[in-house]
Amino acid sequence: MLPSSFDRIARGIATRSLRPATRRGVLRAAGAALVTGGLGKARGAVRAEGTPEPDATPTAATPAAILQAEPAQAVVAIARDAMTRYDLRALIARVTIAGEELVTLALGESMTGVPATVDMRFRNGAVAISYLSTLLLVLVDRGMAGLDDPLTRWMPELPDADRVTLRMLTNMTAGYPDYVQNQDLLKALYVDPFRQWAPEELIAIGLSTPRVFAPGENWDYSHTNYVILGRTLERMTGTPMDVLMQQYILDPLGLRDTQGSSSPAIPEPALHAFTAERRDALGIPADVRFLEESTYWNPSWTLAQGAIQTTTIFDMTTTADAIGAGTLLTSESHHAQIDPRLLGFGKPLAGCPNCHTLDRRYNYGLGVVLSGPWILQNPLFYGYGALEAYLPSKQLAVAVAVTFAESAFDDQGNYRNGFAAQSVLEAIAGQLAPGEEPGT
Repeated sequence: MLPSSFDRIARGIATRSLRPATRRGVLRAAGAALVTGGLGKARGAVRAEGTPEPDATPTAATPAAILQAEPAQAVVAIARDAMTRYDLRALIARVTIAGEELVTLALGESMTGVPATVDMRFRNGAVAISYLSTLLLVLVDRGMAGLDDPLTRWMPELPDADRVTLRMLTNMTAGYPDYVQNQDLLKALYVDPFRQWAPEELIAIGLSTPRVFAPGENWDYSHTNYVILGRTLERMTGTPMDVLMQQYILDPLGLRDTQGSSSPAIPEPALHAFTAERRDALGIPADVRFLEESTYWNPSWTLAQGAIQTTTIFDMTTTADAIGAGTLLTSESHHAQIDPRLLGFGKPLAGCPNCHTLDRRYNYGLGVVLSGPWILQNPLFYGYGALEAYLPSKQLAVAVAVTFAESAFDDQGNYRNGFAAQSVLEAIAGQLAPGEEPGT
């Protein structure tokens, strides 16, 4: 069935109310005791790695330190519970408050006998969508473009280029069909998960799919929009995307462990992923055990060339902070990025699997998901699930990366719970920000 897109089935936090998480993952982050975190000692910060039950002793014995350590222990307990509740192979998580570490942990195994660790690299998928939208807004702030400029300035060969604006591309209202929903592409992705895809191929596949709504008339999560945006930004600046990303996003934010790549390679130490998504495509009977490693399946189909990346849990919380607070943007552009103006917009539409009405549980800004008071991105693809999220009222940043055990897939190869990372976020929010959970 469908590979799940790397940003969750029917787009993340909303999907539980939109469609079941059991669709085939659409093709979208060893036992030591707790050790103290370096950044947040005064807050009772905690770090944990491995599967054994660690000693939850706070870093200092003062009553204040003990009180401040309690939230960290609650996060550790939530993570441990998630490992069994959601059939996870590994879980890496980090929580910061105003940039200070509360807890960083890694549980489970990357591979058999290889413990997950907090410095492991994993694919960040849709997190890079927020980088692309931020890059656009940086260029807008520099006077190189306006959000309501039509694509005819840079991509005149596209259909409706005179009607589609940069804003429409970025907020998913352009009307260009999602190539990930094209059946020919879906088959090809499972026949050869190592194939290298070119941006022009992906755009052509998207445009070959019948368009079902005119620009600005509905909302549809479309990877096509962001591959087009990547090409548009390159033409706008005369600079390749990987250079733009490094110059305007990764370097200014100090994301030293976030790297783009034109190959499926992941820098070591790599968090390995496993999936049963191809069971149906390969004709594996339901009564035969099946799980295959997907760590090095090729992600070239997922996003704009030059914006396909690997990262660490540390860079994910830095990203949540920076995107959520608008660190790189003027106040006007930051407001545009997180503007909830699309609340109540859109409707289900035949021929458009992801068209739906945006609500408080799942709304969309410019390259970011708005779920109640939270600003987030939440990829899921090829056996990797992840999430980075920010709550402005408490300067609370949460990052989660997960991989799945064999029991996480049903006898058809569907994820039983592709929402593990977001479920962890909701539990953490209930502990650290009661009344401000996602979707409230």
